[in-house]
Amino acid sequence: MVFSSETFLFLFLPLFVGCYYLTPNKFRSWTLLLGSYTFYAWWRVDFLGLLIAVTLWTYIFGLFIQKYHATPRLAYLFCSIGVIGCLASLGVFKYFNFFVDSIAALFGTTPENLGVHWRLILPIGISFYVFQSVSYLIDILRKDAEPTRSFVDFAAFIALFPQLIAGPILRFKDLADQIRYREHSWQMFNDGCARFAIGLAKKVLLADAVAPVADAMFALEEPTMTEAWIGAIAYMLQLYFDFSGYSDMAIGLGMMFGFKFVENFNFPYISRSITEFWRRWHISLSLWLREYLYIPLGGSRVSKPRIYVNLITVMVLGGLWHGANWTFILWGAWHGGILAIERYTGWDKNSKTSLIALPMTLFFVLIGWVTFRAADVGEAFGVYAGMFGLNGIMPRETFVLALTNERMAFIILAVFVTMIEPRLKIFKTSVPEKPVPGALIGQGSTSIAGQTMGHSMSTIMGSMLITVFFILTVAKLAEQSFSPFLYFQF
Repeated sequence: MVFSSETFLFLFLPLFVGCYYLTPNKFRSWTLLLGSYTFYAWWRVDFLGLLIAVTLWTYIFGLFIQKYHATPRLAYLFCSIGVIGCLASLGVFKYFNFFVDSIAALFGTTPENLGVHWRLILPIGISFYVFQSVSYLIDILRKDAEPTRSFVDFAAFIALFPQLIAGPILRFKDLADQIRYREHSWQMFNDGCARFAIGLAKKVLLADAVAPVADAMFALEEPTMTEAWIGAIAYMLQLYFDFSGYSDMAIGLGMMFGFKFVENFNFPYISRSITEFWRRWHISLSLWLREYLYIPLGGSRVSKPRIYVNLITVMVLGGLWHGANWTFILWGAWHGGILAIERYTGWDKNSKTSLIALPMTLFFVLIGWVTFRAADVGEAFGVYAGMFGLNGIMPRETFVLALTNERMAFIILAVFVTMIEPRLKIFKTSVPEKPVPGALIGQGSTSIAGQTMGHSMSTIMGSMLITVFFILTVAKLAEQSFSPFLYFQF
């Protein structure tokens, strides 16, 4: 079940809202848990068992860590076992196929010839709920968070359906008080509905509209310069509006039920450096990588060469988190290398005064997205060859058929929206513009959605406009085929 489906919009969500608000306050965690498990099981019932197992494992080891705080070695041991167990579940389901394929390629054979005649299915959302479980255990070890004694509360946090599948990545210490008690108001519910509608419109009216152009280009063996550039830009726009649209919908749903999630995007395509880009793109992941990888590796407290190695290492691991493919490793290395260069040259601090900073950053991001989208490294370099004119210049008939006037108009519209979106300020954010000393890529505290809604959200004009968007979105949904969110594959 996805948010942009009639089943969710007209069956699951209305039923869940009714059940949630008819449930007494002290039992609402049960409603959240059962509703979230139903939402997840709609995809596959069998993988619900894995989600419950990871939840139970994390809950038990969280209690063990706190119990042995007075004996640091034992606390560290239980934390290590807990974290390894969580990561093992992620490693087996997400990277086993990649490992077997790589071994087979190394010996010039196939997995079947090695005796592996089956493939593991990737459980949806596993990357997100495993990262939340790991942060929970580490925060308890650090005494940054107290473990909850209520398994239902903790299970509801891990399985919280608005963000279960594709984030934002939440930390229990940020939501602990809200899990125990939440304030509900008509204004917050209304703002949540508006935020959800905007995210749904981003997904259906923009991301899905430009997706066929990106798909058509990446299906070509040797795209020409025109095809490669238009297709890459289409994917750049599709990915942003698809993922930020999901985050908006998740934040909006959370507000409808009294939660205030962290923001996950802050207009990343106006960044003037890759350092700034990672303060604006997938903020919850950036914060997680900083807190639980970069700082433990020494952060900015080590020698400069070590800082650069740490940046690259963390970004490579961040790339691998996205998927079991060499393309994601190269994508992470690309961003990590640029982050290291910017730190070495001071460009991350001086880029705002340069006229070339914005187009150069967008170029670097676009080059990275090609690798991110490609099925393999060979396909990525085929697109690069096209972008630099090695496969010809003009588009061919097959691509022209995919690039209809309507789709070209939506590409232009999507570009226009990315330009004016920061000026609309429908949702204000408090993500700091300047790097925080010692941070991985400069991120500080992230804004809380429920506390940062812009005044324009409450205006009659804004409400009417959002209503129109929702009607258009539902009409579009009725005529198009199933289109899952891109980050579901991660």
